[in-house]
Amino acid sequence: MTDQTPTDDAVDPVDRVLARAQGRNGARTTTFPDAATRSLAPAQALQDAATVISGDSDGDQWDREERAALRRVPGLSTELEDVTEVEYRQLRLENVVLVGVHPQGEQEEAENSLRELAALAETAGAVVLDGVLQRRPHPDPATYVGRGKAEELRDIVAAAGADTVVADTELAPSQRRALEDVVKVKVIDRTAVILDIFSQHAKSREGKAQVELAQLEYLLPRLRGWGESMSRQAGGQVGAAGAGMGSRGPGETKIELDRRRIRTRMAHLRRQIRQFAPARDAKRAERKRNTIPSVAIAGYTNAGKSSLLNRLTRAGVLVENALFATLDATVRRSETSDGRVYTLSDTVGFVRNLPHQLVEAFRSTLEEVGDADVIVHVVDGAHPDPGAQLQTVRDVIGDVGARDTREIVVFNKADLVDDDTRLVLRGLAPDAYFVSSRTGEGIDQLRAAIEDALPLPAVEVHAVVPYDRGDLVSAAHDSGLILTEEHRADGTYLHAHVGERLAAELAPYRV
Repeated sequence: MTDQTPTDDAVDPVDRVLARAQGRNGARTTTFPDAATRSLAPAQALQDAATVISGDSDGDQWDREERAALRRVPGLSTELEDVTEVEYRQLRLENVVLVGVHPQGEQEEAENSLRELAALAETAGAVVLDGVLQRRPHPDPATYVGRGKAEELRDIVAAAGADTVVADTELAPSQRRALEDVVKVKVIDRTAVILDIFSQHAKSREGKAQVELAQLEYLLPRLRGWGESMSRQAGGQVGAAGAGMGSRGPGETKIELDRRRIRTRMAHLRRQIRQFAPARDAKRAERKRNTIPSVAIAGYTNAGKSSLLNRLTRAGVLVENALFATLDATVRRSETSDGRVYTLSDTVGFVRNLPHQLVEAFRSTLEEVGDADVIVHVVDGAHPDPGAQLQTVRDVIGDVGARDTREIVVFNKADLVDDDTRLVLRGLAPDAYFVSSRTGEGIDQLRAAIEDALPLPAVEVHAVVPYDRGDLVSAAHDSGLILTEEHRADGTYLHAHVGERLAAELAPYRV
């Protein structure tokens, strides 16, 4: 990599990293726009602030102010001038340097991944200062980037005044320790950043338990020892030190005790998460008993799933221009134009290289996707790599057993997409719909497509319902599809598709 050039505050740090990598590889160069004319946020996974105002469709959004109040703010130091000030420490933003490795021919994918990592770091509460992007066939098994590049990374960290290095992959414990020994600051990986965001945004008991379980699964193989203060020690005079009586240790090292506590806590969390399942299964069984179809809104993080749910149902779900703003599944009731009731579920977003610990911990939440009758797959139409979003989400959908479920692809943020880009997106998904949660464009067409995709109730009935059983007629309107309805002298004639439970109640009146 070339020598580090003087930086300008108006230049995005990620653009500076990519420009250095492109110049070294003989590829195209990047022209840095001024901050005032930049169309996308620095990380390109977040929207520009001028384009995220969604009007009254998102409700009052009271939770947004509460979440923002817990954010770390720049300029406040955590260092103490006096030990008596321990209770008055204030948090500050971390200054981070990014590092990534990509093989030959995958530079564009590496650039998008690095921009997404920058967006993740910003969402977690950090400031991206600089970074390194290296081309090599395989990551170095010792230090991830190799000894020479690690020393160069150490110089960049020292020059920028950073306190954290973030790697664009999941590092092995040995790689992280070796890289920390070289760069002399804390080293974390992409998985740790995602887990940190989840821990900040979890609100419900189930969500907090799922995040803690994922964090402990990630932490368990990465514990580091603290010396031999509690190691095994021989009694009498047979030990190497000849310590004698009173020197027998507890028989386990401190790290072994920590591992035992973590495993015990993980077992407790798994039991706790299983205890949440009966209530969720009861609600889902009640919907199935009443033949209420379910529609799950799935998609990449920050693609606009919550905004779309608010636009369709006026749900008032929290909407924020941040990655993984929504963790807990939100279910809302909706009706078709002919009166049928169905549910819309907002689910957790996905991201490339989603940690497997999160997929396992959030499997109960992802059940809403696996058990849905229709999946509305939301894609950010203004994202620089929508094809990767499509593939990433479809991979996770397949992991939860919903590959055969009816899918409706929706390109959101259509107000930010020009005609040429629409042609490219149409090539990715010919049957997709273009909508804008901000302006309302295409919402009516999407609602009609969802109604057409809903499964019909299983039983077709012809019945004359007496007028004193108006409850059956009302139930048929709520949960069934009415094809013909006539008021006759002996009752109300219905030709409808209804569920098996309602069909059994209508059996005495069938003609």
